[in-house]
Amino acid sequence: MGLDNVDVWFQDEARFGQQNTTTRLWAERGTRPRAVKQQQFEYAYLFGSVCPAKGIGEAMVVPWVNKDIMVEHLKQISAVTETGRHAVVIIDGAGWHTNDIAKELNNVSIIKLPPYSPELNPIEQVWSWLRQHYLANQSFTDYDDIVAKICAAWNHFLDSSKRVTKMCSRRWIELTS
Repeated sequence: MGLDNVDVWFQDEARFGQQNTTTRLWAERGTRPRAVKQQQFEYAYLFGSVCPAKGIGEAMVVPWVNKDIMVEHLKQISAVTETGRHAVVIIDGAGWHTNDIAKELNNVSIIKLPPYSPELNPIEQVWSWLRQHYLANQSFTDYDDIVAKICAAWNHFLDSSKRVTKMCSRRWIELTS
């Protein structure tokens, strides 16, 4: 299989919930705007992956993180990888990112980034974008509300394949023979 049949994906997890991000707000000069700051501790985790070359992504929202969930997420990527192509998933060194997580998948391989190098994973910018545009300064009633708002934000991000490509492409991932 040549490099022209390889799709590069970037994967990561992020936690979203009631202890949420507060961002700047527009307000009339001389006034002090109010922002919601919840005290509850309900969270959900978004396992997300993007393929910048194709402008697509896959995700799942779960209540916790572990190896089994990571394997299920890789199965999502495997399922959308076209026949005759291979997905290379770039991941960080999280404890559940063990070397054997892709062993059962014939069309998926993983590459781990060096430790302490989140700047090499463009999906980190996706988390920032989701927080700034959709999830900051919000109140969540319960876990189901968190899940619904995370899903809506992720789906809106994926609505524009150009946005996915522009935000997540890096020169160093361009494959050449």
